[in-house]
Amino acid sequence: MSVLKLYEYPSPILREKCEKVSVFDDELRILLDNMLETMYVDKGCGLAAPQVGITKRIIVVDPNPSDDDLSARQPMHLINPEIIWHSEETVLFKEGCLSLPEQRADVERYERVRVHYIDYDGNEQEILADDILSIILQHEIDHLDGILYIDHLSQLKRSRLLKKLEKYYNEEKHKKVE
Repeated sequence: MSVLKLYEYPSPILREKCEKVSVFDDELRILLDNMLETMYVDKGCGLAAPQVGITKRIIVVDPNPSDDDLSARQPMHLINPEIIWHSEETVLFKEGCLSLPEQRADVERYERVRVHYIDYDGNEQEILADDILSIILQHEIDHLDGILYIDHLSQLKRSRLLKKLEKYYNEEKHKKVE
């Protein structure tokens, strides 16, 4: 497996709407494996294809991406995922994103969602998700439509977060020069 390049905000690819996958082959499964490896290396619990420069409707998730106990991991590969139902109830959760490093903000999401998708082996599946898995799925599916979690924030909160992100980028750039 390979670790893929991770695209960070404000890369334009993060704003592109992704195309449905129509070819299910070994090349796709290699991409899925590499995306999962990239997600684990970068300490994430979800990763969408545009975050690695691919505009296809593909996500990988793991609500328990434990480094300590690899057997506790619960990796999922979702191709062409689509939310087909959501609860009326919502929850507030402090989200982060591998494409917006070191930033977090409270985002309101549906408490439960039902997602239709195609799995690693090309089989149609549905999952009823709640708790953290529901939040991860909504976050990653948003990526496939060019939506970032910061788009769910008020103008003021988004502006503050982006200023902190800019400061983070400047500090990281300064560390590389030293």
